Amino acid sequence: MGAAGSKLEKALGDQFPEGERYFGLENFGNTCYCNSVLQALYFCVPFREHLLEYYANNKNLADAEENLLTCLADLFSQISSQKKKTGVIAPKRFVQRVKKQNELFRSYMHQDAHEFLNFLLNELADILEKEHSAAKVSKETSPSEKIANGPNGPLAAQANGGQKEPLVTWVHKNFQGILTNETRCLRCETVTARDETFLDLSLDIEQNSSITSCLKNFSSTETLNAEDKFFCDKCCSLQEAQKRMKIKKPPFILVIHLKRFKYIEQLGRYKKLSYRVVFPMELKLSNTVDDADSEYSLFAVVVHVGSGPNHGHYVSLVKSHNHWLFFDDENVEMIDESAVQTFFGSAQEYSSNTDHGYILFYESLVSRT
Repeated sequence: MGAAGSKLEKALGDQFPEGERYFGLENFGNTCYCNSVLQALYFCVPFREHLLEYYANNKNLADAEENLLTCLADLFSQISSQKKKTGVIAPKRFVQRVKKQNELFRSYMHQDAHEFLNFLLNELADILEKEHSAAKVSKETSPSEKIANGPNGPLAAQANGGQKEPLVTWVHKNFQGILTNETRCLRCETVTARDETFLDLSLDIEQNSSITSCLKNFSSTETLNAEDKFFCDKCCSLQEAQKRMKIKKPPFILVIHLKRFKYIEQLGRYKKLSYRVVFPMELKLSNTVDDADSEYSLFAVVVHVGSGPNHGHYVSLVKSHNHWLFFDDENVEMIDESAVQTFFGSAQEYSSNTDHGYILFYESLVSRT
């Protein structure tokens, strides 16, 4: 990739961002699903910064056990500290760790990039939570504090079922949002709201639509009647109700997964929907609880290439320092911003274009408080 690398350096010339690195990732047979997600996460700057900070704080722990977090931190550190500006890196240790950790990714079959992203973020958050708990316990059971942890100490309170606040890790701080599920009983008008957290939003898609219309459908009101009636606590019986989902707390990094793979009952299998779904460079989230518009800017797209769900390829488009780049495993090249719209999908059912946006990454334009 030396030639391709120097081609990219030539294309950027003196506009090559100071300290930035653009490296392709080697594919080990079927690991494009992993490579495309890793590139999107590497160019998610707040996530990268947190990971490199984690690496800097933990690299001296010789006895630290290898896990997915240490392998990813190691890989990101390896990329960011390269002497060359461009090139190829083999994420071998990380991929081996993924396969060791989850049998789903062990086969050489085509894997799903969204499933991988979901698994990865949850796994990283779990590791951080465990590390935090372990550090807390070792702190609280240090000899000088053992007396404080007598029958009524803080650890005893925890053991006795005391409420423990869930830890908000930096993975959560970047990606987690809160949805609220509102159900209104049509008899007594009582509204029941239930909150749930999310790391990404999975949206149903329609032909010739847009992200904004998909989000509107996601939050549209649904009537629960006939066998779907809702049990109202106030009426103490099953009642007709109206239900809708709204975003209570928008995340800092909004990840949108377009449900392009649909199970078709008549065929008895999944089919890829090549629908044209327009995703804007700037997105306004209007289906929020407080009706305040949250503004976002697109910085990465994971693209599925291929006509079916069980085969194909993944590539990613990434925005870095106002330039758009195309990452296809080992290859990295510059693309024009206008080329991003060629990945919206196809307006016709059968089209030769099979490169469709699958996972979208948006960053909030409002800085975090």
